[in-house]
Amino acid sequence: MSEWTAIRVSAPGSIMVMGEHAVLFGHRAIACAVNRFMHLHLVRRNDREIHVRSALGTVSGTLDTLPRDENLSFVLATIGLFAERLPCGFELDIQSEFSHTVGLGSSAAVTAALVAALLACCNESTEPDYVFDHALAIIHRVQGRGSGTDLAASVYGGLIGYTVSPRSVDRLPGLPPISLYYAGYKTRTPDVLALVAQQAASGLESLHSGLYELMHRSTVAAEVAVRQQDWPQLGKLMNIYQGLMDALGVNDPTLAQMIYRLRANPAVLGAKISGSGLGDCVLALGEDSTLAAEFERIEVAVSGQGLRLERD
Repeated sequence: MSEWTAIRVSAPGSIMVMGEHAVLFGHRAIACAVNRFMHLHLVRRNDREIHVRSALGTVSGTLDTLPRDENLSFVLATIGLFAERLPCGFELDIQSEFSHTVGLGSSAAVTAALVAALLACCNESTEPDYVFDHALAIIHRVQGRGSGTDLAASVYGGLIGYTVSPRSVDRLPGLPPISLYYAGYKTRTPDVLALVAQQAASGLESLHSGLYELMHRSTVAAEVAVRQQDWPQLGKLMNIYQGLMDALGVNDPTLAQMIYRLRANPAVLGAKISGSGLGDCVLALGEDSTLAAEFERIEVAVSGQGLRLERD
């Protein structure tokens, strides 16, 4: 850390386009970085103290005795991973252009950004693959599982096709205008996954496996449509995927109402849940001004920028 006094990192939020749930079982997913960013500013100290300030809370401690705060679990887990090899403490300010209450991958974005900053502090590589590996390990440590799809979008930027293992991150051409609408509530992803697993364990394992296979085939076909810029076909495949999400049990009356109102508009080519479901956001290919009068529209567009780091 002797060559600089501060580090600035930004990482974009992200949304799932296709592949929810199935990606956890080795199937294909499509996600994109969006033009809403997480910004971190880290300033070195001359001791081992750490001070973290964010909209989710403020904590202080040392690298030897980290504080605890459930709201900052990803941040503190990241610091803990690096604590022994960091040469000194730091002041950390976190600012976000989007709320953690909506499904824009805030946990993945802040984890990716902080991993990159701390790797730089330790004079280690900040190449995307190296950052991704460290950040995914932290996500698994905090929440037990996770495909890393939103993390990949935040690290690499743009619209991507993604497979967990063997890892494949492939850049895709951009999308036409998209719109995102927030249902007004969300269910934590680990809770949704637990519910789906519970349903599958009641003698429906083979049916769920079949749903995941259909999800995979729909996503692969959607990737072809994106490469061919065939937006009506992509919209149809989004609608098909939504039906599979419904069959999986992660739709609810509010989301269904939002989706069918969007589909009634000829300007909307397709609409589906974006994320694990049971609340959060609906993604539309196109837009509908009437829905925005009742549900919050989150202004987003695909961002080609991924993780960015600067040293002062």
